[in-house]
Amino acid sequence: MYDGAVSEEISMEDAVNRVRTGIPGFDELCGGGLIRDRTYLISGTSGAGKTNFSIQFIYNGITKYGENGIIVATEERPEQIRENVMKFGWDLEALEEENKLVIIDACSTKIGIPSQEKYVDVRPFDIRSMMDQIIATQEEINARRALIDSTTSVSFYLQDPAKIRIELLKLSTTLEVIGLTSMMTCELVEEDNPSRFGVENFVTDGTIVLYYKRHENVRMRSMEIYKMRGSDHSKKIHPYDITPEGFVIHPHEEVYSMF
Repeated sequence: MYDGAVSEEISMEDAVNRVRTGIPGFDELCGGGLIRDRTYLISGTSGAGKTNFSIQFIYNGITKYGENGIIVATEERPEQIRENVMKFGWDLEALEEENKLVIIDACSTKIGIPSQEKYVDVRPFDIRSMMDQIIATQEEINARRALIDSTTSVSFYLQDPAKIRIELLKLSTTLEVIGLTSMMTCELVEEDNPSRFGVENFVTDGTIVLYYKRHENVRMRSMEIYKMRGSDHSKKIHPYDITPEGFVIHPHEEVYSMF
């Protein structure tokens, strides 16, 4: 059973199959990292830091572990993403120039504005279009990690939960087959439900929920690993901070009440 810390005796096979996020405190909660070539849902309410958490996974992959990455931006323009994460010292543009990172602009043309980006999804939105872009880009830079930010805009376009489940399953499976360990973000309206449309968490291999709840006159941040197929993990709710360097999870502290 999980005892709050990673065992000192991680087998060689398990170590090889793990993908370290490099997010302080997080890998300790799930046996040393995510399982390679699987897809994980990062859910949370507005302000919880879903995008920053996921970009930290991509950024650390490139700068700490030599694993190139892809970001598919469906809700924010790439220039906004670059600007927003500079406060953490993450220079995404420099990584793009080194051909270690690609940001696909899947936002601008959908809202009817021109894009100056090198990688733009200009076709009417569909999962096939997105998958084609990802496959071509993965081959170009030999990417090992990917981020879809977010599934919520994709799902609003599809509307029907059955269609959402099928299309996201296609996307998740494709990412895994081509050798990408991936995160997909998802906004929450009801904090008791780990997905926006009730199906996203069923087509991914793990669900990580970020909470940003008010307690009296202050908001508190906490997270839980809601599920992680094929891996033991903490079943507790842990606090986290968003520092000038990014996310820091506190694996040896617990949130005893969800307020």
